[in-house]
Amino acid sequence: MRRLLWLSVLSAVAIAYPLLLSSPFQQRLGALVLLYAIAASAWNIVGGYAGQVSVGHVVFFGCGAYAAMGAYAKFGLSPLFGIPGGIVIAAALAAVIGVPTLRLSGHYFSMATIAVAETMRLIVTNTDYLGAAVGLSGPTVARNIFDLSFISSLPYYYLFLLVLAITLFITWWMTNSRMGFYLRAIKDSERAARSLGAPASRTKLYAFMLSAALTSVAGALYAMMFGFVDPESGLGILISVKILIMAALGGAGLLFGPLVGAAILVPLEEISNSVLGGKGAGLTFVVYGAIIVLIARFQPGGILSLFKRRPKPGSEVGAPHAP
Repeated sequence: MRRLLWLSVLSAVAIAYPLLLSSPFQQRLGALVLLYAIAASAWNIVGGYAGQVSVGHVVFFGCGAYAAMGAYAKFGLSPLFGIPGGIVIAAALAAVIGVPTLRLSGHYFSMATIAVAETMRLIVTNTDYLGAAVGLSGPTVARNIFDLSFISSLPYYYLFLLVLAITLFITWWMTNSRMGFYLRAIKDSERAARSLGAPASRTKLYAFMLSAALTSVAGALYAMMFGFVDPESGLGILISVKILIMAALGGAGLLFGPLVGAAILVPLEEISNSVLGGKGAGLTFVVYGAIIVLIARFQPGGILSLFKRRPKPGSEVGAPHAP
């Protein structure tokens, strides 16, 4: 009942937010929080639950963004019709990348994903069909509602809220399925999980593909909101770092951890950029680095882990009971 109550309160606050804070900046800020929460929740499937820390997830973000803008720029279709294509491309690419890289563990896997991400960015930067360094643009003026090109951030806010709810539901369903139990066992000890019959390689690959597909949706929504994508905004390694830190800050491996991390980090970045202007670009990297150090040193489980129920003294299995 307590969890249901908190979920109801959180839902009510999320729905009422743009009605209570109606300035354009506040609505845009809320939309960005939800957008990055989608991306961080998608990363959380493989990074939080499976323990495979990918720093190259921006590849799948870029798949969605380029598919959405490519549907309009190359075929004259609504960017909305590029989302299924982005999902298929991202999942297929995750399968190709995951087979060799998921054999690695720890920082070796992270380094491999960085290498893949940077390679893809360089390829796209030098591919004229994908706009090269200039990128691709969407419709400047909406032709119909399917273009999802709005002047106000309010429609984007509620669209992102719906997609985030779907993403969280998929994550919740996954964690309570056999796949979720396998992933938690693999995260604790892959060798022990294998010895008990868990299909570790296949399960990690499926989680990687699911995470990639959901990340591509976030990339497509990002491109539709801003109306363009280029190698830096769609494939820049900083995007991967951001979504990783959001999940870790709120609580990697926890359902609402990425949302909490996004609610803290996105306003911090946006406010510093608005106050400092162009001078705040370098400060962003300093803040990200400081957050990584603080999380690793003081709270590896993230902020939400502070509120997890802890067993009462004497309630542990095997603990002596008072006479």
